[in-house]
Amino acid sequence: MKSLLALILVVPAFSQTSDRPSVTAAITASAFGAYPGVAAPASYVEIYGTNLAGTTRGWANSDFTGNKAPNSLDGVTVSVNGLLAYVNYVSPRQVNIEIPDGIPPGPVPVIVNYGGQSSAAVNLTINAAQPGLLTTNSSNLAAFHSSSGALVTTSTPATPGETLILYGTGFGPTAKPPVAGQIASGQTPLAGTLSATLGGTPVTIQYAGLAPGLVGVYQFNLVVPSFVGSGNLAFQFTLNNVPYTLQTLSIPGSGLTGNPTAAFALTSTAGVNNGLLPADYTCDGTGSTLPLSWSNAPLGTKEFAVLMTTLPGDGTTKWNWVLYHIPATVTSLTKDSFLVGTLGVGSDGPGTIYNPPCSQGPGAKLYTYTLYALSAAPTFSVPATQVNGQLVTDAISSLTLATATLNLSYSRPTNPPGSSTACGYIVNSMRASKSGASSVNCDGKYAYISSLGITTQPMMNGITSTNLQVPTPQNFLGANGWKIPLAPTIAAAPTDVTDGPIGVAINGVPIFNPCTQGGCVTGGDTKVLGQLDNCNGHAGRADDYHYHAAPNCMMADQPANYWDTHPLGWALDGFAIFGYHDSDGTTALRDAICGGNTKPNPNSPAGYSYHVTDASPYVAACLIGVPSPDLPNQSAKYHPFRQPPVTPFVDSNMTLTTDPTDGYQVLQFTSAITFKTNETGTDSYSNPPGTYKIRYIELTGTALATQLALKPNSNATACWNFQFLNSAGATTQPTVTYCK
Repeated sequence: MKSLLALILVVPAFSQTSDRPSVTAAITASAFGAYPGVAAPASYVEIYGTNLAGTTRGWANSDFTGNKAPNSLDGVTVSVNGLLAYVNYVSPRQVNIEIPDGIPPGPVPVIVNYGGQSSAAVNLTINAAQPGLLTTNSSNLAAFHSSSGALVTTSTPATPGETLILYGTGFGPTAKPPVAGQIASGQTPLAGTLSATLGGTPVTIQYAGLAPGLVGVYQFNLVVPSFVGSGNLAFQFTLNNVPYTLQTLSIPGSGLTGNPTAAFALTSTAGVNNGLLPADYTCDGTGSTLPLSWSNAPLGTKEFAVLMTTLPGDGTTKWNWVLYHIPATVTSLTKDSFLVGTLGVGSDGPGTIYNPPCSQGPGAKLYTYTLYALSAAPTFSVPATQVNGQLVTDAISSLTLATATLNLSYSRPTNPPGSSTACGYIVNSMRASKSGASSVNCDGKYAYISSLGITTQPMMNGITSTNLQVPTPQNFLGANGWKIPLAPTIAAAPTDVTDGPIGVAINGVPIFNPCTQGGCVTGGDTKVLGQLDNCNGHAGRADDYHYHAAPNCMMADQPANYWDTHPLGWALDGFAIFGYHDSDGTTALRDAICGGNTKPNPNSPAGYSYHVTDASPYVAACLIGVPSPDLPNQSAKYHPFRQPPVTPFVDSNMTLTTDPTDGYQVLQFTSAITFKTNETGTDSYSNPPGTYKIRYIELTGTALATQLALKPNSNATACWNFQFLNSAGATTQPTVTYCK
């Protein structure tokens, strides 16, 4: 600790003059970045001038009151925006202070008082954070081996797997304020999100917060990744998803990227190489993606890609699974992996979704899973929605360092459930969708409608009562897909559906009952309340998109009478949902039970069918058939990753667009009243009337890998960055990342 403080306090000594104190400059502590004219609450600042003090010394234990740092040292005080700073060091020509907490952002006056005289004020710009890391010189970090406390040097470099300790100032609020002016004790973690890379590889941060025993100094314990090279390794960090590049820093390292001797290998718990592919991973099961694990990636691996292929009878390559941009830190994919990497378009198309094997004809078919270790990220000249297996193959051909393969075969049974008449009703209905990527697979008892629950049509436009949730992908994939009974039967008594989902549209978007959460009696009708967009959908508490009434925008993709004879969706009891008319073109009769009728339709199972209407309950008042287990287990399908940001309030002019400059989705709205938002459920931000933007984007590549390396995100696979702006473009609350 003494050596650390010495690095902060190494300053020259000058003789005293008799003039009034005069300040010429103020910079962030030179050992922590030396940023001129800017600082943050609780950060250290060096003030230069003349006649600033009559002695030369730093604070000592005797200057402290308990654990509280001194506001005065040998007659020297410093005010920042009228608040007394904590005086760390004094000399005639230099005074070091710690900025007090509570200083608002923007330019503030700094005044030095000594000998009863005050200097003229100089302006110092305060930022919410002005992070700087402790250095040994202009380019090298002061990193310490946690095992010994010794400084990392070229003779004692950092090695893979060890824990290093870094120090910094200006990293902003902590979970337990205050930060400034007192000796920290125990662990006091940062309130913000910190991530970092070493040599371009994300590091695991074990602790980020105040350094115990020091005043206003932050400590960071990080694990050197296995994928790390030798020499001076570049260290970069982001705070609250904002990258800081004002310091060009490196740490001497010694290690290897990848395994230079062992073979690159791909395995699966679901099958051995040249073995059988279980039906679960085909159209005759849940249509799940295979769990995969790999090891011994080659030197220099920056990304992975997975391609699942087969060779049909005509000899052409067919792609079932196209997955690329998998971070180099990933070593496995779970069954039904969710948003790890970027999905491409399979040969069965048309959307970016896994196409389970569903080969026609007798005999075993061979399916090859190929894992590619890449030296760089592939690039494409077409939108992500058009990237297919051939484009990925071409793009990675010059980037491939090594490949590993796994071969599995599958023989379809004589009467495969994925080709049954009941399954065919649902499969065929999905082909009419032009606004979402979904697939249907059947195991004999249920059809599994697999999707991410997102439509490509406009969402959120026209909402006039909002909870500020936004549409994000959901894991309705494979075994997590919506279970639709293949042999629906009328139940002994109808099932109430006043809360939650009642079915799924053919574009893979769930259909809910008409009510707000808790039911229509306590909450009200979503459409009447103005909570639905122009397409009769909105985002719910899990930042999930769903319909509460007829999916009219999706229906507009086909002629109006198409929905008289073709399902627009499927209820959770297995019966089809049709449009406004019966198959003969007449207005559909709706019984007084659940809002459907028993008239036959050639494209759906017999017994019952539902029809949409413009009057509540819009789709179905109840389920007439025996419901799928997804009805009572609906909560297991949703995984909220942020607190409800507001209590619903009236808004106007809501739109959801994509910023073409950076890919962020932008939810813009206007409020005529003051409203309060929160990020964690324990904080609160007051927003006056005006126009606002919520900008959010799904993280990919290194940015995602960095977030997933953080301990709180150890079980997550996907993360989103959120920004909150007013009409002037100023932030109204801290930028934040949510993962799930």
